[in-house]
Amino acid sequence: MREYVSPLTVEIPTTGSLTDDVVSAVDEQPQAVLFSRRAKDDWVDVTAEQFRNEVVQVAKGLVASGVQPGDRVVLVSKTRYEWTLLDYAIWWAGAATVPVYETSSAEQIGWILEDSGATVAVVESADHLARVEEVRDRASDLKRVWQLDDGAIAALTEAGAAVSDADLEQRRGSVTPDDLATLIYTSGTTGRPKGCELTHGNFMFELGVAVDELDRLFDAEGASTLLFLPLAHVFARIIQVGCVKARVRLGHTADVSHLLDDLAAFQPTFILAVPRVFEKVFNSASQKAHSEGKGKIFDAAATTAIAYSRAQDNGKIRPLLRVQHALFDRLVYTKLRAALGGKTDYAVSGGAPLGERLAHFFRGIGLTVLEGYGLTETTAALTANLPDAQRIGSVGRPLQGTGVRVADDGELLFRGGQVFRRYWHNEPATADALDADGWFHTGDMGEIDDDGFVRITGRKKEILVTAGGKNVAPAPLEDAIRAHPLVSQCMVVGEAKPFVAALVTIDPEAFASWRDLHGKSGEVSDLNRDPDLLAEIQAAVNQANAGVSKAESIRKFVVLPVDWTEEGGQVTPTLKLKRAVVMREFSAEVEAVYT
Repeated sequence: MREYVSPLTVEIPTTGSLTDDVVSAVDEQPQAVLFSRRAKDDWVDVTAEQFRNEVVQVAKGLVASGVQPGDRVVLVSKTRYEWTLLDYAIWWAGAATVPVYETSSAEQIGWILEDSGATVAVVESADHLARVEEVRDRASDLKRVWQLDDGAIAALTEAGAAVSDADLEQRRGSVTPDDLATLIYTSGTTGRPKGCELTHGNFMFELGVAVDELDRLFDAEGASTLLFLPLAHVFARIIQVGCVKARVRLGHTADVSHLLDDLAAFQPTFILAVPRVFEKVFNSASQKAHSEGKGKIFDAAATTAIAYSRAQDNGKIRPLLRVQHALFDRLVYTKLRAALGGKTDYAVSGGAPLGERLAHFFRGIGLTVLEGYGLTETTAALTANLPDAQRIGSVGRPLQGTGVRVADDGELLFRGGQVFRRYWHNEPATADALDADGWFHTGDMGEIDDDGFVRITGRKKEILVTAGGKNVAPAPLEDAIRAHPLVSQCMVVGEAKPFVAALVTIDPEAFASWRDLHGKSGEVSDLNRDPDLLAEIQAAVNQANAGVSKAESIRKFVVLPVDWTEEGGQVTPTLKLKRAVVMREFSAEVEAVYT
């Protein structure tokens, strides 16, 4: 059994809670800017002292409304400043936050309310409130619901006016690292979501290590980031807490349709995103260049960026390549960096594999994407590539104080202070995930090289076994195909079948540009069998097949007339495929491939 452990060199607090970061900031730098809030067409700064005062007022309102230490408070909202404000207020009151994706259905919200035993809830909109009311009969413990768009913050502030500072501080000071900070329900690609118990200590360990190791991001002069991922996901949440801890200026936006405008105005020094965001940035730039007749220049620039990044790993950059790179930096790369705000040197990618091609492309244009790996159960990152220790194609080495093992069947096991303690009210699932020695069974297959860098090779439950007995990991093939500008989603199939095949969906935005450029008319549903479109996808399939053996290669594919979306129920809020749902809904298309 192969194993690697990174030694712990930083001191992790053994007392206190996450609210101590706010208290320390006010004591040491009360006028330090912790946040910038969107106010119409501008950003307004919020100092540490202002944030602390707002948090205290809202926390008093929660206490006055009957929230007790250890209570669960459900929060249903898009990513916005008030999300973070409420998160810290809930902790200040000694309670635990239960985040819910704002896109969740009434049924999903009902399950979380019922299972968590939440006593109060804060929702963003009237639509969210209606979903809660629809399932109110299932939430026997739920006493109050506030709506952000209907004055929730003001109402809580007014309600808490009579609560004394001393009473609130007694409540805050009683919280320890062992207390529950949040109950995060997994996205649920299969079955009902399970509640992951994450303590203040889990977050304190994770951030104590991550902020230290990612000092280039968190300690840089004028460090700032703009959060646009859902704060209901642990990936965005850990960055929120890390920014407060390190006093990095943090902004929020949920309007991804105006993301480039927000990035240009905010000018973050680093960003975080899931791989699909990086794919969209690349694909949009490629489509725009081709539609403007500059496709050959962009393609050459992309090829040069990838080659330049690979040469950096080899330590040999040829003079001609250096000249070409400098030329394309003026023509192309500068514009791409400007689109991300102009000051962004680093990006953090997680949630799914990024793929070597995209990682090399972005590093080649001057934006280093640091890919990491973690799960909800591990308070986000277990491993990460670092600015001075990066190996593209890997998810980095374990963070300090974290151990990794490869089990005999190839499954990755991890142990460390960021690993959750149990699933809420679900001991059988806990016993399946955590063994007697504290090793967490991730369900992911992987490898560890001699230097400790970890590579993810697939999901244990997603390995396909063809009729010929060949084991096939779908993820690498799917990632390669999704790199094509026209592709939105891809799912590889072939369990107990004579060969491997794929279902492919088309990106609507990229399709519109491609259709106009090729002088065609109609929607994807009209052209999903168009020879030119199929030729484009075949090129992507050929590229994917180049990285695997013949037995693992995709022999056939079908382009579907519709895309898979979160609203349609085929992908999770973090854009992970719900394979069981796709197989159920498109079983006829799969069978048609083989008949």
